[in-house]
Amino acid sequence: MDGLKRSDEIMKAVILAGGLGTRISEETALRPKPMVEVGGMPIIWHIMKYLSYFEIYEFIICSGYKSSLIRDFFLNIRYYQRDITIDCREGSVNLNQREIDPWKVTIVDSGLNVATGGRLLSVRNYLEKDDFLMTYGDGVSNIDIYALQEEHKRRGNLATVSAVKPKGRYGHLFVQEHRVENFLEKSPELESWINGGYFILNPKCLDYIPDSNTAWEQGPMQKLAGDKELTAFLHTGFWQSMDTLREKNYLDELWNSGAAPWKIWN
Repeated sequence: MDGLKRSDEIMKAVILAGGLGTRISEETALRPKPMVEVGGMPIIWHIMKYLSYFEIYEFIICSGYKSSLIRDFFLNIRYYQRDITIDCREGSVNLNQREIDPWKVTIVDSGLNVATGGRLLSVRNYLEKDDFLMTYGDGVSNIDIYALQEEHKRRGNLATVSAVKPKGRYGHLFVQEHRVENFLEKSPELESWINGGYFILNPKCLDYIPDSNTAWEQGPMQKLAGDKELTAFLHTGFWQSMDTLREKNYLDELWNSGAAPWKIWN
């Protein structure tokens, strides 16, 4: 990540963190997916540490499922991030000297059975007129946030979405009338660009969301694209969601090996 150009704008970040995470139920039966740990810390912490590298320190978290666990973590984060001395006889706790992240975190209970668009609507009162970053609380990347901001500013559209090509896990079958015509092993050229989950949005984008049952990724994004208000920022580097236990274990392996591509802070 050498040579990054700093942005002139300091943004708020909205993190969607309220879903049930049913595909990784081995972990989410006990906690919301953003609180599933990678390398001993919740994945939402990794996301926020990464964004802080790009001078984003103000976060709005759209919680829902098991929201209290997210609140408890941030209420006590100063104890997790610093050495502490506990006097068991006196009942006192001293926080020892250690740098702590200068985060301002607003946690909004956006509801349980609410679509992603509805979660965005729930934080409208916490947004001003400035553009903001929006992402999901269940994946990590090494997307250049400064470059994402600059592309959004240069294009001048209401919304910019990061587009990524996830690494293919399987070969490709070409089938015609139930007959395999060809087979190719995993190939990056055959992969499609998908939503990489890091957006820069103008608050006017929320006008494209009619109600809390609307998925942001369907009607609103489609209408923004139809209105030529949606820019794609192409990212060819690392990107990984955490939808399954297999993917969680993969992120653990990267972190524990010291080779996590998203770990760019000191």
